[in-house]
Amino acid sequence: MDSLLDALQEGRLIELPDNSKDHVLQFLAHIIEAIPSVRSGTDVAGLVLTREKSSITGLGMGFACPHARVPYDDDLICSVGWSPQGIDYGGVDSTPVHIVIMYLVPDNQRNHYLKEISTLAKALMAAGTDALGGAMNLDSVRNYLLDLVSTTKSATGTGTRARMIQLESRAEAAQSADAQTLSNLLVEALTVVVSPMQGHVVLGQNKLLVDMLDGASGLSESVAGKGYFEINGWRIIKRSSVDYQAGRVLYDCLAIKVNTAPPAAPEK
Repeated sequence: MDSLLDALQEGRLIELPDNSKDHVLQFLAHIIEAIPSVRSGTDVAGLVLTREKSSITGLGMGFACPHARVPYDDDLICSVGWSPQGIDYGGVDSTPVHIVIMYLVPDNQRNHYLKEISTLAKALMAAGTDALGGAMNLDSVRNYLLDLVSTTKSATGTGTRARMIQLESRAEAAQSADAQTLSNLLVEALTVVVSPMQGHVVLGQNKLLVDMLDGASGLSESVAGKGYFEINGWRIIKRSSVDYQAGRVLYDCLAIKVNTAPPAAPEK
């Protein structure tokens, strides 16, 4: 399960801000679309939502693995979301889904993807219970997933990498209770208020981002029409909207960006 290990190591495990199935799928898809190596214009959200209408991707025992197939050769990539409350996913066992692993599957990776999903399903069957229903934080979820991967890899003698990541993760957690799990994923909450006469106003805590978006042309039209807007590496995702009098609309949004800057050196 190398792509799952990559996601855990590279900070693509996130606590989901919503427990609506469609919103969760859109959010994880936008995280994949924001990865610099993913080809521009790849509509992961559209592909995943279309496939989900005809085939429910719940694995049971609290897991689901939606995917988007794309007609080109590249690496197998996934993003992972954790829902503390659980998602009504419509799966075969009616168990709320706590972990959603979303895959981008290029043509040359289909066999690799099928092998990874098969290995994950066997590991979950061996575990036998939904062990994530009582998880309290992302660190415990990450360690559970690393335990799962390490166990499956140990059976084939290839578990060294998983165990090393796990040891590093636990060492960091021991040094600081507030360790940053998503070290290379920036997430900001935003509110966008749109008025027919006055354009849009952006409310948020990141001043540089707010100033940039306040002057961004096409923001409101893109959020309303496509559900997202892109600027300078940021992807602004619409979570919900509320209509008010005089044609005003309030959009509840999240801004995500993959942080490509090297980590700061520790203070001496």
